[in-house]
Amino acid sequence: MDVVVTGIGLTSCLGSLQATWTSILQGKSGIELRSLFSQLPSYPLGLTNSQPSKIDDLIPPLLLATLEDAGLQTPLDNCGVVIGSSRGCQANWEELATQRYNSDHSNHSNLSISNWLHTLPDHSAIATARYLRTKAPVLAPMAACATGIWALAWGYELIKTGQCQRAIAGAVEAPITPLTLAAFERMGALATTGCYPFDSEREGLVLGEGGAMFILETAELAARRQAKVYGRILGFGLTCDAHHISAPQTVKGSAARAIKQALERSNLEPLAIDYIHAHGTSTALNDYHEAQLIQHIFPQRVATSSTKGATGHTLGASGAIGTALTLMAFHQGHLPPCVGLQNLEFDLDIVTQARKAKINHAMCFSFGFGGQNAVITLSK
Repeated sequence: MDVVVTGIGLTSCLGSLQATWTSILQGKSGIELRSLFSQLPSYPLGLTNSQPSKIDDLIPPLLLATLEDAGLQTPLDNCGVVIGSSRGCQANWEELATQRYNSDHSNHSNLSISNWLHTLPDHSAIATARYLRTKAPVLAPMAACATGIWALAWGYELIKTGQCQRAIAGAVEAPITPLTLAAFERMGALATTGCYPFDSEREGLVLGEGGAMFILETAELAARRQAKVYGRILGFGLTCDAHHISAPQTVKGSAARAIKQALERSNLEPLAIDYIHAHGTSTALNDYHEAQLIQHIFPQRVATSSTKGATGHTLGASGAIGTALTLMAFHQGHLPPCVGLQNLEFDLDIVTQARKAKINHAMCFSFGFGGQNAVITLSK
């Protein structure tokens, strides 16, 4: 049973799916220097609006765009839901904590989150399920930066195991909060000027807001309703290092095993891969480790890029956004460039300008904190 993608919705600091795709092909970035919180310095950030969003700002338009692109309308009572987020409604809880800290410590009775049940970690999935009015399985993965590809893998499995003929899968993230910025700054992982994946002068990551959702269907259902098809999901690899909270293992570790799992489950050899959308965070450790992985497993110098130089790092949503842009590469016949790259440090075939190419098979990588590795294989 083939699982195909028949609809995509995307939002980023560059706009909608089409706006983001067009801007990246033109080498544009949506990252800007922002001063948002009085207790923190200015940082380059990828915001979808002039002020930081909350996750409820992002879900409704993203969901509507996905359904419209797929030519579907509610109710979809048999549609599985797998929507993840690594931060969820953290902004709401930070606001409450700040209010309590700044208030009269003897009286907290007026401080609360209205409808606090709507701010739990599964909120994105539950909100989507309620909108669709589905009675099918609803899942809410949280796997750090690997969340988006985990969600796609689970959506794929719901269909392959016969639980659903259709599922909506993806991830949404609104991570620009004082705590998240302060935590990454304390780690020394934040850039001060911009995001330049695989560049010898890279400084670190840039946080961005956004997300992507996908309609997954059996090929038979898609053909029956004459839906357009962006591509097919062939397989995936999901592993954990159990090694370190933030540092990757060597090239012979679990990330390599995730890549090999995805290839094996897709019945492909490394030489069959035409393009890799890398995790490419622009941090010293990630880019070095990922470059070694690609060199180790793909001897053919496969075309590679990361789009985080244009969108910023959307954490749990980054794998979903990368997958959406890879499917657009199938659909449009161009490879997206690694925006911001000036001085390549590694012996890789990095795409630095939009490149016309025929792509039959591609892979997307996501490597999250806690050693969570997720890789997905796609075909035209």
